[in-house]
Amino acid sequence: MRRSASPLSLTLLGLGVFLLVLAPMLAWYVEPRAKRTPIDVDTTTVFKGTGDYFDQQAVAEKTDEPLTVTRRVLGNVAASERDGVAVWDISQTIDTERTLELDDPRKSFQWTTERWVTDRKTNKPVHCCGETPTEFAGDAYLKFPFDVQEKDYRWWDGSLGDTVVLEYVDRVEVQGYEGMRFTGTVDATRTGSRQVPGRLVGMPETPQVMAEEWYANDNIELVVDEATGRIIRATTGPHVTLRAPGGTDTAVTLLRSEGLTFNEKTQKKQVELARADSSQLRTVGTTAPVGAGVAGVLLAAAGAVLVVRGRRPAQ
Repeated sequence: MRRSASPLSLTLLGLGVFLLVLAPMLAWYVEPRAKRTPIDVDTTTVFKGTGDYFDQQAVAEKTDEPLTVTRRVLGNVAASERDGVAVWDISQTIDTERTLELDDPRKSFQWTTERWVTDRKTNKPVHCCGETPTEFAGDAYLKFPFDVQEKDYRWWDGSLGDTVVLEYVDRVEVQGYEGMRFTGTVDATRTGSRQVPGRLVGMPETPQVMAEEWYANDNIELVVDEATGRIIRATTGPHVTLRAPGGTDTAVTLLRSEGLTFNEKTQKKQVELARADSSQLRTVGTTAPVGAGVAGVLLAAAGAVLVVRGRRPAQ
């Protein structure tokens, strides 16, 4: 007597096979394509600390004063989609207490604007789309690559105009969230020159001189989310000085701080974003494929059993 499989058994078998096919697709196809630098970013990070700076109005150095560094990153979606890269426009201000109250980047102690263009998959620099500076290089800048490794990375230091080797140190918690800590330093390096009154650099007999500008940094520390490469805490200790032409000693300290660090609000926001993005990647790359695979095996097995053993006589 002929017997036919029940609709339920065929449904279970089909669903199981579908989930078994879906599991590797999520892990091998969808998840790698989810690891792309976002282009619709709009984030503001704030560093706080104390330090010394040269007050041009008072023509004197101020010491142990509050300093604030504010960096806004805005993704240029149109340019990114057109060229298939991540185009980020960055505005950064350094403010004293007085300039911070003015709430105008043009009146800040220092204001810089840049455009960074990177490959969305590798985080490597891409030289196109009006990038500034054009010599941008390295493995990391505003973020690290996805799946951060316990190794050294070349980090682009805009003040230096070159890359700095950051060494992996250990894992630490930031606002209750684990990150990977990298540190580095910059020895005193000449980065340019600027015209100043000679008396500022010990040359009173000369009205104007091209003083040498030097930069150092003895406290670079970045704590990075392993999965996404997002920086969840950053510290920098810049030291910018002027020397007389050909001189070996510091004549004027333009800016110096032992450590400017993400404030608590910024740390919490960066951790929140890192936790959410990491969770999404983990779901697509691990949780969903494993769940789909297990469910697929069970459903396919149940459907197969019903097909073999649960047939009913055909009418």
